[in-house]
Amino acid sequence: MRRLLLTLVLLAIAVPAEAKLRVFACEPEWAALVEELAGEQARIFTATTAQQDPHHIQARPALIAQLRQADLAVCTGAELELGWLPMLQRRANNPRVAAGGPGYFEAAGAVRLLEVPDRVDRADGDIHAAGNPHLHLDPRNIARVAEALRERLIALDPEHADHYRRRSEDFLQRWQAAVARWEKRAEPLRGMPIVVAHSNWTYLEQWLGLVRVAALEPKPGIPPSSGHLATVLAQVEAQSAQAVLYTAYQDRRPAEWLAARSPVQPLRLPYTVGGSARATNLFELFEETLDLLLEARR
Repeated sequence: MRRLLLTLVLLAIAVPAEAKLRVFACEPEWAALVEELAGEQARIFTATTAQQDPHHIQARPALIAQLRQADLAVCTGAELELGWLPMLQRRANNPRVAAGGPGYFEAAGAVRLLEVPDRVDRADGDIHAAGNPHLHLDPRNIARVAEALRERLIALDPEHADHYRRRSEDFLQRWQAAVARWEKRAEPLRGMPIVVAHSNWTYLEQWLGLVRVAALEPKPGIPPSSGHLATVLAQVEAQSAQAVLYTAYQDRRPAEWLAARSPVQPLRLPYTVGGSARATNLFELFEETLDLLLEARR
């Protein structure tokens, strides 16, 4: 009898855990968003960290195993994961999260992408045919993705539809209030001249009205040469750039080289959740980003 009771207790504990939606998030920002919308109803695995370039990830067995078990894969799309996700999907052999499957969600499908090229030529560097994929750095895009993702969660798990709706409504109310507050705080940043390491700041630039003076990369994905850095230095001096933006996963040496020869400040922004000790969620990601930019503004 005691063994039977123990078995029943274990089953009662195990069933709710198994009932959770198993989510494979390609990037930390989407793991954080799923956490906001699903809470305890989802078991979330994050495939990458803020210390990794999301363009270049190894299709490790551990990732394959996680994708094989997933009910939902939440990724950026727009070819950001082109170098590794299709291989994971093939090896995982999970039709739920295959491209076009009911459990495959691309954030890029919920927003209007910037920098859509007229042509795609590999000689131009790492150009994304669908447009710039670093869409999460405009918080208004986060809200659009949240609404679309809520509907996908409901479609996959209709039994908990009310749960997802309640959490979504709560998140969006808090998020919209935060965006209004951030935009008011960020008014002094409008027109601030900056240099970027890579084009992953485009959406942040548009949202805040930052003015890109130059890029450290001569072409997207191509490391800068000494000759190109000399050209950037001249542009910085001519246009009084105030900061050079880079991420935790990017080489800091070109930014430091530039800073050593000009008044420009090297500014490592968190870029995504986990990109700094403070940026532990989506709200803190933008709070810290604005704090750092405002400190660099002269």
